[in-house]
Amino acid sequence: MKKHILLLTTGGTIASMPGGEGLEPHRSGVMERELEQLRTYYDITVKDVMCLDSSNIRPEEWQTIACSIFEYRTGFDGIVVSHGTDTMAYTASAVTFMLPNIDLPVVFTGSQLPLADMLSDGPDNLRTAFAMAASGHPGVFLAFDRKVMRGCRAVKVRASGFSAFESVNARYAAQVSNQGLVVDPQILPRITGPAELKCDISKNVFLLKLTPGLNPAIFDMLAAMGYKGIVIEAFGLGGINVLHKGLRGIHRAVEDGISVVVTTQCLYDSSNLQVYQVGNRLLELGVIQGRDMTTEAAMTKLMWAIGQGMEQKEIEALFSTDLAGEVTINHNEGE
Repeated sequence: MKKHILLLTTGGTIASMPGGEGLEPHRSGVMERELEQLRTYYDITVKDVMCLDSSNIRPEEWQTIACSIFEYRTGFDGIVVSHGTDTMAYTASAVTFMLPNIDLPVVFTGSQLPLADMLSDGPDNLRTAFAMAASGHPGVFLAFDRKVMRGCRAVKVRASGFSAFESVNARYAAQVSNQGLVVDPQILPRITGPAELKCDISKNVFLLKLTPGLNPAIFDMLAAMGYKGIVIEAFGLGGINVLHKGLRGIHRAVEDGISVVVTTQCLYDSSNLQVYQVGNRLLELGVIQGRDMTTEAAMTKLMWAIGQGMEQKEIEALFSTDLAGEVTINHNEGE
């Protein structure tokens, strides 16, 4: 019996066609030729959720996608979400937190070239995504270039190359080989209870990439603008200029009730604020460690935590908890 797979479309390059001003996203009709081939193997239902360039997808659209997944999932073996590549890692990460213990595979995918292009990578990515959606392994994933990764570990690393996404600081959940789809069971999410929908999220989180000589007054500006959270991409292991009033702005932000998460600008490995004096001074101020989380995961986890009504101390504890495979927790920290 064929597996019943739901395809939710949101637009993106994979469903784009040339227009007067460049590529424009269209609805699922442009995907029909590829879907006909996939129907040889799967029973497919298609629902158009939205039709957007992913650069235009906001937290409100994350909520719409998460609610659609939760609402329509009954009766399906898996769900594929077609999405533009530019912000797909943010969406996949956000949906991971919004759908704790999701009880079927949810697989995001897209392409670097439209399906209408003869050399598109879209058909291959769709085949990988559908295979994972039919695998019976629940969780939120992203499939691209014959690789499947957790949604909260995926990062877009190439603007145009077909190997556009990498699983950062975590092994692939599955890969395509001459043996078919080979799943790594140790990377699969753990289901600890019934599936839930928790889609409340805050947009009042700011991402700040640290640069030498950054004016610390920016933290006062962010507080005045109503931001409730700040993710700082710091240097190396988490270095921040502590001279020239560098810490004052952060201190005031934390005292004003703003949750400040420090992660690293480096794509791989983990921040560790306990190594250098500058990092330990940050910890003394109440700054939260981002550890080996991707920027996308740190941002969406903080947005989600604030949206769930958590206070500073609760958020600090949450960032020391691995909810869905988004972070590696060293339980010997501080020893």
